Amino acid sequence: MCLTKIIIDIMPIEPTFELEDEFGGVVAGIDEAGRGPWAGPVVASAVILDRETMPMGLRDSKTLSEKKRRLLSEALWQSAQIGVGIASVEEIDRLNIGRATMLAMTRAAANLPAPPTLCLIDGKISPHHLPCPAYAVVKGDSKSYSIAAASIVAKVVRDRMMRELAVEFPHYAWEKNKGYGVEEHRAGLEKYGVTIHHRRSFAPIHKLLQAQNNDSLC
Repeated sequence: MCLTKIIIDIMPIEPTFELEDEFGGVVAGIDEAGRGPWAGPVVASAVILDRETMPMGLRDSKTLSEKKRRLLSEALWQSAQIGVGIASVEEIDRLNIGRATMLAMTRAAANLPAPPTLCLIDGKISPHHLPCPAYAVVKGDSKSYSIAAASIVAKVVRDRMMRELAVEFPHYAWEKNKGYGVEEHRAGLEKYGVTIHHRRSFAPIHKLLQAQNNDSLC
């Protein structure tokens, strides 16, 4: 019995259409990728699934391998209605990451081919300027198929953007760390400094810039 409990606890949670069915109508799931990294934009995706053609295996993107996410994203682009919204590094620094994330989500919903009647948002709060009512769902990417699909698309889009930026700025290993503050990224910052794609409002980058300014004054 104890072994069974352990297995259940560690297995990924299977999303359902329970929330979509509860609200009814045309429901879009919305999720983001990139709140925590030190560099790069934050990306949101809005997805309206077609239950007849949706791919199998939709889950919270964090529980999937990169290859699986990419395959599912390709299938979703062929079968679902999708909108993507991006908030730039400049917008993150000007608005803060929370507001920039809401902006990216609003843009994702606006970029859907057709407006939904309801949006399910992953998290505790929802944007104010959506074209329809919205319902925030804590850990929604593990509860709702629509939100899980959005988490996959947003993650794949942002990962691709960071790989492209890594070609132009090869010293920070963004192709691997996607802008998160891991050791390779830290080493690149110490040796080559801050780029235009770093979030200056984030404490580690702000402190590094302050230290560099202080050194230049000595």
